[in-house]
Amino acid sequence: MNRLFQLADARFTVLLLCLSLAVVIGFLASLSVGPVGIGTLAVLSSLFSDSSDVAVIIAQEIRLPRALLGAAIGATLGISGAAMQGYVRNPLAEPGLIGVSASAALGAVLTIYFGLSTLYIWTLPLGGMVGAAIGVAIMVVIAGRGSSTLTLILAGVAVSTLAGALTSLALNLAPNPFAAVEIIFWLLGSLANRSMEHVWLAGPFMLIGIALVLTVGKPLDALSLGEDTASTLGVNVRGVRMRIIVGVTMAVGAATAVAGAIGFVGLVVPHLLRPLVGHRPSLLLPTSALGGAVLLLFSDVAVRLLSFGPELKLGVFTALVGSPFFLWLVLKLRHQYL
Repeated sequence: MNRLFQLADARFTVLLLCLSLAVVIGFLASLSVGPVGIGTLAVLSSLFSDSSDVAVIIAQEIRLPRALLGAAIGATLGISGAAMQGYVRNPLAEPGLIGVSASAALGAVLTIYFGLSTLYIWTLPLGGMVGAAIGVAIMVVIAGRGSSTLTLILAGVAVSTLAGALTSLALNLAPNPFAAVEIIFWLLGSLANRSMEHVWLAGPFMLIGIALVLTVGKPLDALSLGEDTASTLGVNVRGVRMRIIVGVTMAVGAATAVAGAIGFVGLVVPHLLRPLVGHRPSLLLPTSALGGAVLLLFSDVAVRLLSFGPELKLGVFTALVGSPFFLWLVLKLRHQYL
């Protein structure tokens, strides 16, 4: 038995190293790819320069924030998806299950609708984070203090549906065509035109949320045996749920607030990595964070390489890639239960 655990730990270490290397490669690729041809070495040297050259401005003010947000948002969506799937014990769960994504989108859309996003650059992501907090607070109130997992999911679906309906209403009643177009473009999800202000505003919330979710790894291992069994092992199921809700809300709310709706990362990444970690939630959380960062960094590079006119939106690309995988996953689960 000890031999098996040693082999599993060695394989987990190798997997972490490989994913970490892939994150570094993706980060460098994100810094190097763009409409202006700048080599990787030139970009890296520009990051530490204080001159006003065009290459320095592009590297420090355009590509660096985009790469940082790509890594952070990918990690956020990956680990949040793994946490939600581990808690509800369903591979079809994803970060938006508790209504945080739809609520964050609604909060950001309202800042565009009322013209607040034109006042300061930070009002749009701030509105998204406030919307996420309010939406999840409503979900918790609806679900109740001692609610079951099913009740929590149903409350999250209700909040997501309401937030989606209100977002559609705001789009329908947009005061002018320009506001409607801005709302649509934001909802498609993108990392373009983001600055270091977005990084400083949303980054701390994502980091705190990720750190909070990482603390539930061992309890999720116990929860994989069922809530009753986990309780007999000393796991505070209610406390675990609150840490997941708060962590996912902070991280995914901040991610959605700065990048718009980017789907399928939290669904695809944990499912791909789960067999490689022996289906252990405690090991899946950190690997999903790294895997999500890899997927989103390379997806963002792909949208720049594949765009010959207007840039393909990142949320559209992840949906095109993730939808076939989702259909395959549904068919696979259907055959398992037939």
